[in-house]
Amino acid sequence: MVIYIQNITNEKELGQAFEIRKIVFVEEQKVNPEEEYDEFEQTSKHFLALLNQKPVGTARWRFTDKGIKLERFAVLAEGRNQGVGQALVKAVLEDINASTDMNETMIYLHAQLSAVGLYQKFNFETIGDIFEEANIKHYKMILKK
Repeated sequence: MVIYIQNITNEKELGQAFEIRKIVFVEEQKVNPEEEYDEFEQTSKHFLALLNQKPVGTARWRFTDKGIKLERFAVLAEGRNQGVGQALVKAVLEDINASTDMNETMIYLHAQLSAVGLYQKFNFETIGDIFEEANIKHYKMILKK
């Protein structure tokens, strides 16, 4: 089992990421497509996770007025429980660290309840109350420095 995370650099790879998000969010979790794809697609930095050379996961990060937001972490069923999610979080944080001064900027995300444990492994902590986004319960999480 080989997991490889790559920066998305072309339309074909971005299409693969969008297909993964469609399967995970729109089909499995019943998220409205208008909520899933947004105005930040072109300004976000996207990643593709490959498991044995097959695209199975994706994520993105972007700058916001509050800091750096990690978003759209999605792993196909065939890639779950095999370390793909952890590899994606690690690669995204490494990319942010190489691109910015992580100590000067708040890094945060909105985690689905089922993913809170994954992000806690990377020193994220929940803040505030549970809230709904796209009809799914989430916690806001920030990276502890």
